Amino acid sequence: MAVPTENLISDISALGDKLTAARTSIGKRIIGQPVVVDLALTALLSGGHALLVGVPGLAKTRLVQTLGTVMGLSTNRIQFTPDLMPGDILGSEVLESAADGSRAFRFIKGPVFCQLLMADEINRASPRTQSALLQAMQEREVTIAGEEHPMAVPFHVLATQNPIEQEGTYPLPEAQLDRFLLQINVDYPDRATEREILLSTTGADEAVAEPVFTADDLIAAQSLVRRMPVGETVLDLILDLVRSGRPDEPDAPKHVRDYVSWGPGPRAAQALMLAIRARALLDGRLAPSAEDVAALARPVLIHRMALGFAARAQGVSLEAVIDEMVATTTRVEAAA
Repeated sequence: MAVPTENLISDISALGDKLTAARTSIGKRIIGQPVVVDLALTALLSGGHALLVGVPGLAKTRLVQTLGTVMGLSTNRIQFTPDLMPGDILGSEVLESAADGSRAFRFIKGPVFCQLLMADEINRASPRTQSALLQAMQEREVTIAGEEHPMAVPFHVLATQNPIEQEGTYPLPEAQLDRFLLQINVDYPDRATEREILLSTTGADEAVAEPVFTADDLIAAQSLVRRMPVGETVLDLILDLVRSGRPDEPDAPKHVRDYVSWGPGPRAAQALMLAIRARALLDGRLAPSAEDVAALARPVLIHRMALGFAARAQGVSLEAVIDEMVATTTRVEAAA
C-alpha cells in the first residue's frame, strides 16, 4: 500500500471538517437516519448513483432535495409514471422558423440535464423510458438525433423505489440496476426518532439546510477519494467477497451454489473499491479497512445478485446469503 503523503493527509483532514459540517446541515432536515445519510454521501463522494428503496413517507424525496442544497448541486425531480416518454426525460428537438424564413431544429434539454437528478418511483415507468437514463448514468452523455450532448459535471442520479406496491410497475433490468453504485434501504424510524420528527416538522418553524459544498468542491473530493491508498489485504478481501458470490466459481461457498442464480460482476468490485474509500473519508481515516468492506457489502451487492428457486422456496433472504459471504470472507460481521 502506498504511504499517504503530507498533502494527502492535510487534504483529508480539511475535507473531513467540511463533511462534518455537511452532515450537521443535512441533520437539520433529515432526522434519525445517519446510516442512510452516510450511504448517500458515500455514493456522491464515489461519483456514483444510488437507489433508495423504502415505503412512502420515509423522507426519501426530502433527503435528495437536502443533499442538493448542502452539496451545492443543481437539482431536478422527475416523477416516473407509466405514460412518461424518453423525450420527457432527455429533451427533444423542435423545428423553429427564423425571421428570414429559414427553418432549423433546436434541441431543448430535458430535466436530466442537471447535477443531481431525483428519479422518483423509477419502477413505474416503462422499460423504454427507464433505459433512456442508462446512457446518461454510465456514459455521462445522451445521444439525440445522432448528436451527443454531455451531461453536467458532476452528474448523479438518486432514484427511489417502493418495495411493497408492485402492481403497475416494471422491475428495473439488471443492466440498469448494475449502474447504481449502492442500493440504500430506508427503514421505519424507531419510536424516539419518530417523536422527534413529529416535534420538528409540525411546528410553526422548520429547520433549513445550508449550503456547505459547491460543485467544484465535490469534484475535488471525488478526486481525493480516488487518490486514497487501499492495502493489499483489503484489495484481496474485495476480490474474495465479490468472487464468492458467483455460483459458477469453483471455490464458491455451498450456500451460494445452492441459493444464488447469478452473482455480481466486476462492476461490483469497482463499486466496493470506491465506496470503502469514501466511507473511510467520512470517518476521517486515511485508508479503508476490512470493516468498511463488511459494512458496504449489502448496499453494493444486494441489487447485483439474484436468488434461485430453492432459496425462495425455503424462505432464504439475499441479505442472509450476503451476510454469510461476509462472515466467511472477511471474518467481520456485516452491517445490518
